[in-house]
Amino acid sequence: MESTAVVAGGGIAGLASALGLAQAGWQVTVLEQATELGEVGAGVALARNGVAALRGLGFDDSAIEALGVPTRAGGVYDLHGRPIRPIADDVDAVAMRGVHRARLHSALLQRVRDLGVDLVTGITVTGARPGSPDGEQAVVLTTGAQHAADLVVAADGVRSAVRTALTPSARAVYSGYSSWRAVTPLALRPAVLRQYWGPHAEFGAMPVGPDQTYWYGYVKMPEGVRLPDEHAAARDRFADWAPEVVDMIEQTDPGAVMRHDVLHLPGGMPRYVIGRVAATGDAAHGGLPTVGQGAATALEDGISVARLVGAPVVAGRPLAAALADYDSQRRPRCRAISRTALVTARVGSHLGPRFQGVRNALFRRTPTSAISRGADAVMGWNPPA
Repeated sequence: MESTAVVAGGGIAGLASALGLAQAGWQVTVLEQATELGEVGAGVALARNGVAALRGLGFDDSAIEALGVPTRAGGVYDLHGRPIRPIADDVDAVAMRGVHRARLHSALLQRVRDLGVDLVTGITVTGARPGSPDGEQAVVLTTGAQHAADLVVAADGVRSAVRTALTPSARAVYSGYSSWRAVTPLALRPAVLRQYWGPHAEFGAMPVGPDQTYWYGYVKMPEGVRLPDEHAAARDRFADWAPEVVDMIEQTDPGAVMRHDVLHLPGGMPRYVIGRVAATGDAAHGGLPTVGQGAATALEDGISVARLVGAPVVAGRPLAAALADYDSQRRPRCRAISRTALVTARVGSHLGPRFQGVRNALFRRTPTSAISRGADAVMGWNPPA
């Protein structure tokens, strides 16, 4: 009998998980709160590990190339545009692809549809019952209905209702920072991801198409602040930064600027597996965005669910053992990446004015070999065999 899975959440983690499980022969249903499946217009710095995950999900080189443009990390600068630690263009460890998030989501969605995955929109997940790997099925609770399955994938984001029901102590908290984001029709020169650090703030920009640039402005701000004009607020906040930063914000269509408060999940879930439920993406390990690994680790989780749980169970491996493998491989890695993001925040965008000069001097002495080792530790990942 065909194994069944319900995926709570139709974002990148949910669609990647659904795609991998469907490819492994599972009957999959995706539950999404939005009435239409889609992503807002922002950018993704898709590093080597994210590309490796996409290849594991069946994307060939031409499909990956169609998602965005080749780029690389260009280093860190101070708010006035002076180099803190630039990265030379011969450092291969920091190569990546600049991708429009909506384009990535659309590509995953099309493949999920092609495989006949059942996509249910306009439905709110309110909780879950975990079931037992050796007994009763897991159940996803929604407004007005229950959805039982052999496997439930919690991919419903950092505010996950599934996680809250099963692990109430693992709660998302406000980081103290909010982030403006926009994609604007500009050709970035040079075409690299460049980051600028100032007191309690960070600005970054990278190409996501030949004539498309994604930028973000990450700043300290009280939670829940409402601003009448986000574009004007971003322009004012960065008015004394480097000229290229000011120009980029100024040239952006005000209607393209969005902002969201940044939540994170300190330490992540204590276990990524409870009963027949496997957690993925921000539901499992939502970290700070300061190492740019949110989309890549979501894709990693998706192919890992398929390779460690989906295919082995179809081949006869007990579900409990397969789920244990998923937890033992994903949790240590994602915790390490979240710790790196937290450290990066503390010495980077979360640092106050007093220690900017000391930090900058120390970073200028960082050898290129250390940058490559750090990048390889995060980005040098390949899907499980």
